[in-house]
Amino acid sequence: MLPQHQQVNDRPAVYHLKINKLMLCYLLENYEQAIAEAAIAEEYLDGVPGLFVSVLLPLYDSLAQLAISSTETGFFQESRILQHKEKLQQFATLAPSNHLHKFNLVEAEYCRVLGEYSQAIELYERAITGAKENNYLQEQALANELAAKFYLNWGKEKIATSYMQEAYYCYTKWGAKAKIAHLEQHYPQLLAAIFPAPNVEITDDQTITSTLMKTLSASNSSQNFWLDMPTLMKAAQAISGEIELDKLLATLMQIAIVNAGAQKGYLILQQNKQWLVVSKADSQQTQRLDIPLEKYQEIPQSVIYSVLRSQEVAVFDHLSNSIKFAGDSYIINHQPKSVLCTPISQQGKLIGILYLENNLITGAFTRDRLQVIQLLTAQAAISLENAQLYHQLEQKVSERTEEVTQKATQLESTLEKLYATQAQLIQAEKMSSLGQLVAGIAHEINNPINFIYGNLIPASEYVTSLIELNNLYQKNYPQPIPEIAEKIADVELDFMVGDLQKLMKSMQIGAERIRQIVLSLRNFSRLDEAEVKSVDIHEGIDSTLLILQHRLQNSRNNKEISIVKQYSQLPLVTCYPSALNQVFMNILTNAIDAFKELDVNHQPTITIRTQIQQKKYVSIHIIDNGMGMNETVQNKMFEPFFTTKPVGSGTGLGLSISYSIVVEQHGGNLNCISALGKGTEFVIEIPL
Repeated sequence: MLPQHQQVNDRPAVYHLKINKLMLCYLLENYEQAIAEAAIAEEYLDGVPGLFVSVLLPLYDSLAQLAISSTETGFFQESRILQHKEKLQQFATLAPSNHLHKFNLVEAEYCRVLGEYSQAIELYERAITGAKENNYLQEQALANELAAKFYLNWGKEKIATSYMQEAYYCYTKWGAKAKIAHLEQHYPQLLAAIFPAPNVEITDDQTITSTLMKTLSASNSSQNFWLDMPTLMKAAQAISGEIELDKLLATLMQIAIVNAGAQKGYLILQQNKQWLVVSKADSQQTQRLDIPLEKYQEIPQSVIYSVLRSQEVAVFDHLSNSIKFAGDSYIINHQPKSVLCTPISQQGKLIGILYLENNLITGAFTRDRLQVIQLLTAQAAISLENAQLYHQLEQKVSERTEEVTQKATQLESTLEKLYATQAQLIQAEKMSSLGQLVAGIAHEINNPINFIYGNLIPASEYVTSLIELNNLYQKNYPQPIPEIAEKIADVELDFMVGDLQKLMKSMQIGAERIRQIVLSLRNFSRLDEAEVKSVDIHEGIDSTLLILQHRLQNSRNNKEISIVKQYSQLPLVTCYPSALNQVFMNILTNAIDAFKELDVNHQPTITIRTQIQQKKYVSIHIIDNGMGMNETVQNKMFEPFFTTKPVGSGTGLGLSISYSIVVEQHGGNLNCISALGKGTEFVIEIPL
C-alpha cells in the first residue's frame, strides 16, 4: 500500500508507517535502519500535527542515535540530539505526565554516552518511575532494558539482571512476543532464572509465569496438586517488583506467611560474612531486625544451623517430638508444632534461610504449600541479592552524598563569607572613591557658593538703597524729561522695582539649597566615620529626599512622585547617622525604580511613616504603591549581588549593605512586606 499512499500524498499514513518501522527497528536493535526510517518520517511530520505520534519521532530517533554513539568513535550527532531533546523538554513542560519520563530516558542515554554515570543512574530511575506511575507500560519496559544494558556494559551484571528481568516482565505484559524472544536470545545470562522450558509454545500468561512453571516442572511434574496460579503470579510479581531491602523483606515475609499458612516467620541473611536475623513477621506486621544469629533465642538455632550445613529443606509436622533436636532450648521452652525451614539460594550460593512456624496445628506445611514457598523463594533469591546490592550501593551513595554535602556546606559557608567580604571591599572602595570625588566637588563648589551667598546680603542692601533713591527721585521730580520718561516705560520700572527684591530673595533661597545639597553629599561620603551620634531621624530622611529631588520630579512616565510624610514625635536616636542615611537612600532609590513599569494613569506615591515601637525601637516605614515583588525575589533580596535590574543598572549590593547596616551594625531589624501588584513596604527598626 505504500506506493499508493505516496502517490496520493497521504502524509499521515506514510508517517504512521515509518514511525512504527522506526520503533520496531529500534526495539530489535537495528539502529542504523531505525535512523534511516526516522529521516523519512521527519519529512512527513507535517501530516500529523497535534497528534501524540509526533512525539515518538524525537524520542526514538534520539535513542537510536545514542545507541550507536560514543565520544570515542565520533558518531555523535550532537546537534540533532540536542534539537530532539529541546523538543522533548517542551513536551515535558507542557504535559509532564505524558512526556517527562521520555525526556528523562533520553537524558539518561545522553549522560551514558558522555560518561556521566551518576547522572545517568538517577535519570534511568526517574524514567522508570515516571513511566510506571503514568501507565506507560511499553516505556517502563524500555527504560528498564536500557538501564540493564547500561549496568551490563559497566560490568555490574548483578544489577543489570534485576533491570532486565523487570523489562522482560513489562514486555510480556505488553504482549511484545518478538521482543521477548529477542531478549531471551541476546541476554540469556540475565534471564536464566525466568526462561520458559525449551520448545514450549509461548502465550502471554505462560510467559509471565515461566519462572513458576519451570520450577514446578522440575520439582514435581508428575504429581497433581492444587495451586492458585493467579494469586501465585501476583505474589511473585510483588516480590520481583521491590528493590528497596526493607520493603522487599516486608513483602516477602507477608506473602510467605499467607501462602504457607504460618503464624510467624523469620528471615536470616548473610551480611558481611555474618549470619543475621534480619526480619520477624506475623500475619499483622513485619519487624526489621539486625541481630546476629547466635545471639537470637526466639528460634530453634539447632534447626537453623542444620539447614545451613545441609542446604536442604527441613519440614516438621511436630518439631517438639523430634529426638534429633530435643536438646534445643527454644524447643524445650516453646514446644513448637509445625515448622518449615528452607534455604534460599542464588546460582548455587546460599544467601539466606526462611523459618516459618505454626503452633495451632500439626502438619500445617503440606507438600503443596512447600512447593509454593520454594517457588516464591526462588524469585526472592534474585530479588534479595539485587536488593542487598542496591542497599550497599545506596549506603555508598549516602556516604558519598554526606561527604559531598559536608564539603558543599563548607564551600557554601566560605562562599557566603567571600561574598560578604567582597561586598564590603566593593562598598569600601566605592565609598572611598565617592568620598574623594565628593570632597573635591564640595571644595570646588563650596568656596564660590559661599562667596555668592555672602555677597547676596550686601547686594540686597544695595538694591534696597537704589530703590529708595529711585522713589525719592520720583517724589521730588514727578515730571521727568522726555528721554528719562521713555526709558522708564521701556524698562518697565515699576515692575522691575517690585520684581527685583523677589529675584534677590529667590537667589538667596537657591544658594542656600546648593549649600544644603553640598553638605548632604559630604555627609553621605563619610560612611567610614565611626562616631556614634544622637540625631533626629527625620533630618536624615529629609536630607536624602533633597538629594533625590531630581528623580522624584522626573520619573519615567513624566509624573512627579508624591511624597507623603507621616512623622511621629520621635526622640533623638543614637546611631551611625551617615550609614543610616545610606539605608534610606538605597530603599528610596529602589522605590523610585519600582515605578518605571507602571501605567501612565497610575499616580506614583511614596509614604514615609515613623513611630515608636514598644518604647524600644524607632520604626521607619517606607511604602510605595509600585509593582511589588514575588516570594522568590523577597527570599533573595538581601543576598549580596542579587538584583532584578538589567545588566549595568545595579550591583545587587544596596539592600545587602542596608541589611548589614541595620541588623549587624545597629542591632535592629530590616523587613520587607510585598506582593505582586500591591506595592512594597520596608520596615526599618533601630533600637533607641
